[in-house]
Amino acid sequence: MSFDLTLPSPIQTLSHPLLEQKSIKVWIKRDDLIHPVLSGNKWRKLVANVEHCKDNNIKRIISFGGAYSNHIHALAYVGMQFGIKTTGIIRGESHYADNYTLRWARHWGMELEFVDRKTYRLRDDAEYVAQLQQRFPNAVIIPEGGSNDLALNGVGNIIRELADQVDYQYLLCPVGSGGTIAGLINAADNKKTIIGISALKQDGYLNDQVTELIGDKVTGAKWEIRNDYHCGGYGKFKPQHLQQMIELKDQLNIPLEPVYSGKMMLGFLDLLRNDKFPPGSRIVLLHTGGLQGLGGMAERGLIDGKQWPIPELPAAD
Repeated sequence: MSFDLTLPSPIQTLSHPLLEQKSIKVWIKRDDLIHPVLSGNKWRKLVANVEHCKDNNIKRIISFGGAYSNHIHALAYVGMQFGIKTTGIIRGESHYADNYTLRWARHWGMELEFVDRKTYRLRDDAEYVAQLQQRFPNAVIIPEGGSNDLALNGVGNIIRELADQVDYQYLLCPVGSGGTIAGLINAADNKKTIIGISALKQDGYLNDQVTELIGDKVTGAKWEIRNDYHCGGYGKFKPQHLQQMIELKDQLNIPLEPVYSGKMMLGFLDLLRNDKFPPGSRIVLLHTGGLQGLGGMAERGLIDGKQWPIPELPAAD
């Protein structure tokens, strides 16, 4: 790659009174440290898609996201770095173009196309995608969140890195669109248990999504998605959840954000308290980045920007 990446991403031992009480060893895989801008699962899911475009002389990548999407933010930066045009199909009105996330995306050259919610719901509709492909014949269209078959191999590199870093039994990760946990399941041997902490309300949807993504490539895998730590739904949380996350990130000295990594940490500690893991367990937590999302949350008054490590927004043209 043409820019500096910290790979393999570091692994860090966690210290917390509850871990000592339960006689459990825990590490956190710091994918948030891969790159100051492009980090976490967004890079993992995009890398194989970028290589596919370069190998096949594809000039444009199109994808979908909300007005504060981590995926859209990462895709814009990837396009700038590798000379690939990018188009974001954005749910919402055009005034969002100047928000924290999309201003950054435009700075890196992404073209934005705003659509209403009815149109956005067609993002996985074959006819709608075919019409989009007709408009952009020399483009690849990536699903919302970047979760496609190519993404799974990029995420699988996490498992391959961990094999040289630590001996573990359980791997926990946040779950949004399902691509990250699917890639982990796909690459892990059946001796590892993969546990996802859902960031959104869902009634079996994510399980079906992950099953579809891994298809018949995996048999006998041990995995589950926990649905009871979404804190009210995607992008939602109550004041007490935020306070718990703030205390936890300060105690651990690890940056968190409340949409993915914060919910995973709260869920993990609750599972510990309820003896989900037997004494002597060896556990890895995956930090999937997403810290740029803090800027948009502070902008909307959802968090206090003084209490969270918000990345600095570069000057836009």
